[in-house]
Amino acid sequence: MARRQTLPLAEHYGDLVRVALMEARPAGLQSSQLVAATRLRKSQVTRGLRQLRDVGAAEHLTPIIWRRRDGYMFSDDPADWIEYEKKQLLQVLGRLTRVITGTVVPHLARRPEDEWAQLVIAQLTGVRATLAQLAK
Repeated sequence: MARRQTLPLAEHYGDLVRVALMEARPAGLQSSQLVAATRLRKSQVTRGLRQLRDVGAAEHLTPIIWRRRDGYMFSDDPADWIEYEKKQLLQVLGRLTRVITGTVVPHLARRPEDEWAQLVIAQLTGVRATLAQLAK
């Protein structure tokens, strides 16, 4: 008798989360609602969401977004996608800015001749400008 091949856990969790979100459409689900709908633990839902974002959404051509009031959801509205993308870029911009101001600038101030610090500040300043423009 042939054994059924099992899915990797993250893929399985992602499938459960995707089905729950599809069933909830057009509404979204908060994390606690996803836990209840999928019967997974919060950490498993988190892994499922990560897998869904990494692979599942692209495979199914369905963007997944998150809003404070609605939770996680699939949206067919490009305006929703853009709003979510801009918020994500703002988060990346904030983290990058903290790396620059909290690590690289002090490094460069203490060792202005350091080629590595000069390279990093030059490159990251360009990336920061690009992210700021995209997040507008």
